[in-house]
Amino acid sequence: MSEVYKYNNQSGGDGRTMAGKRQLTEMQRKFCDEYLIDLNATQAAIRAGYSPRSASELGKQLLDNSLVAAEVARARAKQSRRTGITADRVLRELARVAFCNPDDVIDPDTAEVLPDATEDDKRCIAGVKVKYVPHKNEDGEFEEAIEREIKLCDKLKALDLLAKHLGMYDKDTGTGETGQTGVIMLPDVPPLEPPPDDEPPEEAEPQE
Repeated sequence: MSEVYKYNNQSGGDGRTMAGKRQLTEMQRKFCDEYLIDLNATQAAIRAGYSPRSASELGKQLLDNSLVAAEVARARAKQSRRTGITADRVLRELARVAFCNPDDVIDPDTAEVLPDATEDDKRCIAGVKVKYVPHKNEDGEFEEAIEREIKLCDKLKALDLLAKHLGMYDKDTGTGETGQTGVIMLPDVPPLEPPPDDEPPEEAEPQE
């Protein structure tokens, strides 16, 4: 006869049901749902009902739990299919920002979007401001001057994210582990020293 037991706990342990089959506890499942909201393990643990005092440590333990990690991965994959948000799509958007040429988007003299700017180029625009400023002209009459401001998305930030994704930084990944960057660091080659001027000429070998 198979053993029947069940338990729930406040840690990252596994719940067990009939015949010892591992399943998520109700709180673990709630944690997975909450974690998908903002990917903040501490806050997700608190919202799931775990103690706020130990939520930070419990959040890490829960993400290290194989059942929880598998459920989070499954839910994120399902969410990606449902929303159409994939890693490839995110990388394409980052590449648009990173390699956008402002001269292809904005007229620097008028601060206006160029009429022939492509849709891809327009996606790099973070915001547009138009301000009407009253002022007096030469005749003393009030007129409105137009001030325009076009802000592009952060190019350096996009390049930084792409570089991290490609592993282009130092081998130290910041996680305590040595990562493979694909870059081989060669030792410095010492400069060649010219031969001294007073070096004696080579002696000819005797002929037999």
